[in-house]
Amino acid sequence: MADFYLLVLGLLVFVSSLISVRLGLSVSIIEILFGVIAGNLGIIHSETWMLFIASFGGILLTFLSGTEIDVKLMRKKLKETVLIGFLSFLIPFVLIFSVVHFLIGWNLVASLLAGTALSETSIAVVYSTLLQQDLFKYDIGKILMGATFVTNICTAIALSILFTKPNLYIFIFYAVSILLLIFAFKYSYRFLVNSKILKDKILEIEIKYIFLLLFILMFFASWGGGQAILPVFILGMLLSNTLNENSNGQKAKERIKTVAFAVITPVFFIIGGMKVSIPLVIGGLGIFILIFSFRQLAKFAGVYFLTKHYLNSSTGYITLMMSTGLTFGLIATLFGLNTGLLDNYSYSILTGVLVLSAVLPTIIAQKWFVPRHLEDLN
Repeated sequence: MADFYLLVLGLLVFVSSLISVRLGLSVSIIEILFGVIAGNLGIIHSETWMLFIASFGGILLTFLSGTEIDVKLMRKKLKETVLIGFLSFLIPFVLIFSVVHFLIGWNLVASLLAGTALSETSIAVVYSTLLQQDLFKYDIGKILMGATFVTNICTAIALSILFTKPNLYIFIFYAVSILLLIFAFKYSYRFLVNSKILKDKILEIEIKYIFLLLFILMFFASWGGGQAILPVFILGMLLSNTLNENSNGQKAKERIKTVAFAVITPVFFIIGGMKVSIPLVIGGLGIFILIFSFRQLAKFAGVYFLTKHYLNSSTGYITLMMSTGLTFGLIATLFGLNTGLLDNYSYSILTGVLVLSAVLPTIIAQKWFVPRHLEDLN
């Protein structure tokens, strides 16, 4: 059956690209929807190798999104970026916790985990959509990515404080992360830009080098019971100048993106969709709609008014994209399921909310709120 699942997976990835081109929607959204359909019809089941590729796909997307951060612009727009990103986390966290604990009646720990998981903004969806619409060349794309980064830092900190038990291994993970980031910042130039090392393109040294760094962070994060997303994003930021301001670096980045979007990240999105159990969602449809509605309302409250005040352009687009969820939310809910903090029912409800929040706001944003006068966005 493994060969059959591989065939189905390849077919879904290819057809998703065709539909994306035809409809003008982000390919990640099509892949998520195909994952929901295929998973619930039993056409495909996730196997160990798929789960690993999906996990790595989320990490690779996080790294690539970090490379798109314009550090100079973030300094210039620091107040706006931090405030939008922070309130995009805080208001949903408080509101979702209150709704599921006091209104629905979930226990304290499950409610805190729900608030944490649903407070994030999907790095994967925002990054892939901005990339496909070529918005990173404008300030709106860079500010949106920066605010997404702030939101997810807050989510990562909340998950670590509330649910990670301090132990020797987690401190080893923190130490390794700091040392690796220092090493990468100082020495990555020779692996990503140095023409002598890169003259033999068949070896693709730069891709192997980046993958090795990501594998190291993933290993020590898993070993310590932590999450690699935050150091991976920072790694991307630290290497952004090297990869964006030199011709060899730009070529290296393009090759990494080619491998990522052709093979690895589609598995992440399809597996994400497969985690939604439609029967369980239908069984708790009222609760599902309630949680989804309050989450989107909270995201709107946290983003719209500040965006309108500080930026006064593309407010609807930024608000909708900041209201997407998936990447870190899936990690948080899966953590809850594996540790017994969530049962299958609550896990499926929360995962369903995340997937719908990834799909619906993105479709609306792409169809009706894409910035039309891009020359005015800088």
